[in-house]
Amino acid sequence: MSNTLKIYILAIVSFLVGTSEYIISGILDTIADSLEITLAAAGQLITIFSLVYAIFTPILMGITSSIDRRKLMIFSLGLFVIGNILAFILPGYGLFVVARVVMALGAGMVVVTALTIAAQIAPEGKQGSAIATVVMGFTASLIIGVPLGRIISSLLGWKVIFGGIALLGILAMIIIRASIPIIKGDKHIPLVKQLALLKKSRVTIGLAITFFWLGGYSIAYTYLSPYLLNISGIEEKLLSGALMIFGIASLFGSKFGGFSTDRWGVQKTLLGGMSLHIIMLILLSLVTNSYISVLIILILWSFSAWSSGPTQQYNLATIEPESSGILLGLNQSVMQLAMAAGAGIGGIFVEKISLSSVTWIGALGVTISIVLTLALSRVQLSKIPKE
Repeated sequence: MSNTLKIYILAIVSFLVGTSEYIISGILDTIADSLEITLAAAGQLITIFSLVYAIFTPILMGITSSIDRRKLMIFSLGLFVIGNILAFILPGYGLFVVARVVMALGAGMVVVTALTIAAQIAPEGKQGSAIATVVMGFTASLIIGVPLGRIISSLLGWKVIFGGIALLGILAMIIIRASIPIIKGDKHIPLVKQLALLKKSRVTIGLAITFFWLGGYSIAYTYLSPYLLNISGIEEKLLSGALMIFGIASLFGSKFGGFSTDRWGVQKTLLGGMSLHIIMLILLSLVTNSYISVLIILILWSFSAWSSGPTQQYNLATIEPESSGILLGLNQSVMQLAMAAGAGIGGIFVEKISLSSVTWIGALGVTISIVLTLALSRVQLSKIPKE
């Protein structure tokens, strides 16, 4: 088996993990009805997953740093599979929360290990492309996994989705065991050393940009399905198609973000993408009962939101070039914290104010990110010591 094919296998594994994380937003209303809980309570299932992922992944990766990567991948997938099996068989909201915790513990290690393996087995000079392929698998879960999950949920019930992911996870473990070579673990970088970077103002501002950009996105995205059904006036039969088109737009947005960064630079790409992001969130709250109009807004929202993804990764890598690996790792945790915070804050506003408020609060979060982007630019240009 060629190394290229092995990298695509890792991308498929990343797709499974992404689907398990994002699927909740696509079937939020279904889960709420089934478990007899509020939309806000259902939204916290995303918060819990993201918090566990963000907090425990660097800790677990540190503990397991000496384990060879293939063995660690199989162990992580096993933990992830157990979480999905628990989600499939256990009844009630409380036990589903437990399943989500187990799922997240495995998922974080799966993604980081997959990225590590991809970089090590890739041909010389192709490490970046290999990592991008694995990340693409995660992004593809938005395009295929979420709308497909909505369809399966309507036909067979939402629990079947997690049973299916568990079966595919077991198959992935077998394939990984047979195809991936033994790869020695890396030297562990203490968590204290990683966190020490946060003392630098440009690093803190850079990570804050990620937090408010993705947090603002998450506030609205977490409640997208019920929002489209109840506020935008989209019919149930058209919802899966809308979610799939939304996901496809995110893929094009991500590609454009990378192109724009190379062509016009980080600041112009971030400011342009975030500005369009804000405009689309506001328009989504104003336009209702027109499928085509709402669909156009969704496409531009997703495109603009995800155009900031690769740009922000590059932005962080250039803030502290000698610590780019650590920074990008911290950024992964911040991204999950942002998803968690967004889902949590969105839940509060849905419960205390209204479902329609999430787009406005999301837009506020992205606005803060624009202010931080301008602040970071001033810090980087300033000759005043930044330490």
